Amino acid sequence: MTSGGYDPNQYPQGGQPYGQPYPQGGQQPPQGGQQYPQGGQQFPQGGQQYGQQPQYGQQPPQYGQQPQYGQAPQYGQQPQDAYGQYPQQPGGFNNYGGQPGELLPRFGARVIDGIISGIPAGIVYWLIAFSIGGIAGTILATALAYVLVTAYYVLMETSQGATLGKKILGLKVLAPGGAAKIDVQTSLKRNLFVAFNIVYCLGSLLSLGLAIYIAVTIEQDQNKQGWHDKFAGGTQVVKA
Repeated sequence: MTSGGYDPNQYPQGGQPYGQPYPQGGQQPPQGGQQYPQGGQQFPQGGQQYGQQPQYGQQPPQYGQQPQYGQAPQYGQQPQDAYGQYPQQPGGFNNYGGQPGELLPRFGARVIDGIISGIPAGIVYWLIAFSIGGIAGTILATALAYVLVTAYYVLMETSQGATLGKKILGLKVLAPGGAAKIDVQTSLKRNLFVAFNIVYCLGSLLSLGLAIYIAVTIEQDQNKQGWHDKFAGGTQVVKA
């Protein structure tokens, strides 16, 4: 501070604040009272924001380049998984990587399986019904016949991953989570509407009603999962 109140540190020559570098190479001073960057750094060229210039030796991202794993995708880009694959979309390929089985071939598979399992079940039914006779023989024969039919579905799904009807029409059953192996409890749940036939008369009506409802839910669901699939924890019939 001089005797006249003039401080050379505060007011150097030209009015530039002390410690601030002067613009170089014909650069224009910042407008609106903005300060020059500290430490002699240059202003960014081409309208780039300060601090966003690429490092030495790095190339800017090319047009259409996908983001690396762990980075957030740009607007309009589809995210990728750790292997660079796009996740499957509902209505096409399911989350397990298989194409969902349509209602018509699944119905056809049930018809084929009904014939295959119905032949031995029918033999057992007539043997018991005629040997015992009366309403008691009919009730017992019906129960044993549908025990065999239910056992057919459960044994084929747990051991082969598909019934004979599904194999003929190119279908298979996936366990919840996409596993190829389905356990007995899960298979029983998805075939519960078949097992209801064990109960004489009333069970048959309930089974028919559930079969119709399952067909409707298969057709309406984007991944073709029926009520019985969701009741079993998320099983799914896909093309083999």
